[in-house]
Amino acid sequence: MDRKLKTIYTCFPNGKHKVLTMSYDDGQIFDKRLVALFNKHGIKGTFHLNSGLMEDRNLKVGLDEVKEVYKGHEVSCHTMYHPTIERCPIDQVVQQVIEDRKLLEKACGYPVRGMSYPNGSYSEDIVKMLPACGIEYCRVVGSTDDFGFPENFLKWKSTCHHGHNLMENARRFADLHKTQYLYMMYVWGHSFEFDRDNSWELIEEFCEFIGGHEDIWYATNIEIVDYMNAAKNLKYTAAGDMVYNPSAIPVWIAVDGAIHKVDGGACINI
Repeated sequence: MDRKLKTIYTCFPNGKHKVLTMSYDDGQIFDKRLVALFNKHGIKGTFHLNSGLMEDRNLKVGLDEVKEVYKGHEVSCHTMYHPTIERCPIDQVVQQVIEDRKLLEKACGYPVRGMSYPNGSYSEDIVKMLPACGIEYCRVVGSTDDFGFPENFLKWKSTCHHGHNLMENARRFADLHKTQYLYMMYVWGHSFEFDRDNSWELIEEFCEFIGGHEDIWYATNIEIVDYMNAAKNLKYTAAGDMVYNPSAIPVWIAVDGAIHKVDGGACINI
């Protein structure tokens, strides 16, 4: 009888161990140029929008443009009118989130399940309230200069703002080769900052450098949340010789170094 205890690791799709995600707020017209840049290099982004502030077509992407502009990326909540929500009555915060979701979902055609805190403002009461509003993750401000995962996706801090050590962090991220770890690089900002600061060359350099790597999974915020939840929900036999995936999406694992794809609904020998 084989008594060996196997080493089983969660992997990203196709056995990868690194993921890159981008996160941009406010939905100004400069998002169009940024999305085109992401598309050119195979990078995915999440765009946090205020549906009540999208009427000025000279400044903002219009609600009727959302589905086409952000195709292949993720539309996410940023509250209806961008208030500093820690100062607001909690019932008003609920309405800011729910009403934003309603309009964005009508515009993009799918459930909006993520958010970033407007002005970086939140409280523990708001964090606890968000799941009841259908929000599964929320980005805070600040930088970790690290590539780990948050303990709580409702207080998700990025690796860096694009104006903070972007290329330094990108080079460190690209050089990570220890496959016994999972790494995530998370970049956030506002697309108007590239125009304001005359720094489009920075994000162009970043995308050209970091795009197209075979060992990086390029994902939206919600794709990462969904994947990690599905991986966590895998069901293993006590002997570690079979695994069942009750989720709808496939999950990849490494078993003693061998990569296995576990399709949604499948039970396989490992």
